[in-house]
Amino acid sequence: MSEDRPIDYQITDDTKLHRLPERGHYDRDTVHAILDEGIVAHVGLMANGRPVVIPMVYGREGDILYIHGSAASRLLRQGKAGNQLCVTVTLVDGLVLARSPFHHSVNFRSVVVMGAGTFVDDPLDKHRILDLITEHVVPGRIEGVRSHTEKELRATLVLALPINEASAKLRSGPPVDDDEDYVLDHWAGVIPLGVSVGDPIPDPRLTPGIELPDHVSEWSR
Repeated sequence: MSEDRPIDYQITDDTKLHRLPERGHYDRDTVHAILDEGIVAHVGLMANGRPVVIPMVYGREGDILYIHGSAASRLLRQGKAGNQLCVTVTLVDGLVLARSPFHHSVNFRSVVVMGAGTFVDDPLDKHRILDLITEHVVPGRIEGVRSHTEKELRATLVLALPINEASAKLRSGPPVDDDEDYVLDHWAGVIPLGVSVGDPIPDPRLTPGIELPDHVSEWSR
């Protein structure tokens, strides 16, 4: 890691990049940007002596990451007990095709956040955080839907995970081949990948005459 690269989060044995450390970033701007662009986080913990990893939608507010799910969720009930969590978010930007299979790679941006979650039990806080998660996925959506009911709030658990122990890892650019392979007669380069947004598909039971809102027609990532 470059000595002049900013560091905001704790660098521990669990978050420090030992292999290719030059790809590691530990600053808020990089970590937050990746979290804000992503949609799905993979949340891992130990449950009944076995590792469990579950994909979940999330939201971020400052240095706190929020995840939510059913009150019956095994994952959230384990997290509620104060167990250590490992949350990862990955954005894939391209397939890197080298001149040898060994040097094929992926251009990506990823974040790992580790720590213990706390249960959010205040109904007003829970209401606000669930709105935050919805807005993270589709900005502007809360203005176009009804509010949460008390029954829905009781049926939902929310965990808050402080972003204290976190790291980002990035890879970009062309393939890196062995020097002697650059003269080989094989194509090499990058296949860019991104999020392709199709035309919104209305609910078959949508009331006739309801227009497509801007926050849906203009959604992008």
